[in-house]
Amino acid sequence: MEVRGFKAAAVRSGIRSKDRLDLGLIISEVPAAAAGVFTTNRVQAAPVVLGRQRLAGGRAQAILVNSGIANACTGATGMLNARLCGAMAGDALGIEEGLVQPASTGVIGMQLDVECFRLGIPRLRSIITGEEAADQAAGQSGESGLNAVARAIMTTDTVPKTAARSCLIDGVEVRLAGVAKGAGMIMPDMATMLCFILTDAAVEPKLLRAMLKRSVDASFNRISIDGDTSTNDTVLMMANGRAGTPPLVAETEAQLEFQQQLDDLCLDLARQIVRDGEGASKLVTIRVEKAADAEQASLAARTIANSSLVKTAFFGEDANWGRIIAALGRSGAEFDPEAVNISFDDVVMVQGGIGLGADAEARATEVLHRPEFTVTINLEAGSAAADYLTCDFSLDYVRINADYRT
Repeated sequence: MEVRGFKAAAVRSGIRSKDRLDLGLIISEVPAAAAGVFTTNRVQAAPVVLGRQRLAGGRAQAILVNSGIANACTGATGMLNARLCGAMAGDALGIEEGLVQPASTGVIGMQLDVECFRLGIPRLRSIITGEEAADQAAGQSGESGLNAVARAIMTTDTVPKTAARSCLIDGVEVRLAGVAKGAGMIMPDMATMLCFILTDAAVEPKLLRAMLKRSVDASFNRISIDGDTSTNDTVLMMANGRAGTPPLVAETEAQLEFQQQLDDLCLDLARQIVRDGEGASKLVTIRVEKAADAEQASLAARTIANSSLVKTAFFGEDANWGRIIAALGRSGAEFDPEAVNISFDDVVMVQGGIGLGADAEARATEVLHRPEFTVTINLEAGSAAADYLTCDFSLDYVRINADYRT
């Protein structure tokens, strides 16, 4: 879906190899309201630090993103390079440097090759404007559109991740579109992921920040692949108002409908990330019900979703509910072990803290053969609930990460 007033392109700049898209650009026709959510890791990449500073003003007009090199743990040189590449983009596009949001993903500890940006950015501009490239160097071919950007930001991802939604505001269709990457170093409170969301709705920065935070908390902060977080995790959103509708007002019908579409888009992208987890073969929803309160439900679901022993059991298609209740016991959630019920989809395996025997285990094992299923843990301690998305741990996960830099 095209979002009014936005254009995007990606090129093969040579950062990774001449055969891969690795440098992307998204630009709004006009400065847009902007908001972001970033990694909670204490070690933060140069583009995260710089991007957070620039978002303080609540405005942005372009996103410049590369894959292959994270520009993390690169010191003063890394920050200089992030600023320099942003300045190149600003000059090429005729916009203020401070309106360019930087983003990077890839190997930590390596410096950006600024020459790749020097060659790639003019080509990005020529694709976006429809002009012929003045000097198309070998390997500088590229493509237009958000789908191209989605492919350019892939690292260990096996598929690009995109989503789109729309809703009516004052009878006018307002559009949202997003791209994301992520397949490893994924756990709640952000992940090794990038996500860029565009909308042609009119939204003031303060409200945009609040809406994005809500959507991220309910989606990207509730997924787990391997329990790690990255130095570069970033979700950026721009709203340029080109649909021509009035600015959204908090707690109105229009704002609530828009929020629902944003929530749904983020959850869609989050599911795509977990489904494409490194080496993953199963997408699993961990659902905790009847917890004492929301915090208890989240603690319980999060701990189970992150458990390596639970995830390896999923891979082995072993209905080992003992691993689930053991993870639950160390989660910090308050519950009575003798009141816990555990189900795999519609198969009840544990009732009142006691396993229901070989027949229930055999039927639960059949559930584990499915590519997607839900594990429901009923604590019988209250009325709160929480869902987390996770996947299995496979042999391929070890292989992929053992060979990541080679």
